[in-house]
Amino acid sequence: MEITTPRLILRPVRRSDLDDLFAVFSDPRAMAYWSTPPHESRARTADWIESMIDGDSPGPALDFIIEHDGRAVGKAGFWKPPEIGYILHPDLWGRGLAREALEAVIDRAFGVGGLTEVRADVDPRNAASLGLLARLGFERTGFAARTWNVGGVWCDSVYLTLKRPDGAA
Repeated sequence: MEITTPRLILRPVRRSDLDDLFAVFSDPRAMAYWSTPPHESRARTADWIESMIDGDSPGPALDFIIEHDGRAVGKAGFWKPPEIGYILHPDLWGRGLAREALEAVIDRAFGVGGLTEVRADVDPRNAASLGLLARLGFERTGFAARTWNVGGVWCDSVYLTLKRPDGAA
């Protein structure tokens, strides 16, 4: 299942996305607030792709690769609903593409995915992501210290929730 937006195609991962996704997952800027350190090898990204393929469920697709101008530039969706995750190549930051992708994925999650809420776990240092989620209507629901150990460094978490709008299909 694909979702098409004005500038993006949101689609299942493909093994042929390896080089494009390695460019994202090996970039320290993109991975600064991710749950793992930057990928040190294409093999690590290939393993991540395989885990995304293996994670496909028989229900409606809710985890997508972000394709822009014919190349994979990130990921947006739900590996474990209702928690949303997303990453975008830093060269494309500031263009509204993450918002465009998240709006489409969230609409799908509330529609055919049947979710009643969407949750996010964000590193409190990630001001851009916190701002994006606030603009999408997410509300802060909690905070916890030392929730993720990424490359030997403990990170905290801000928890946010977006409730399904009344009347959403």
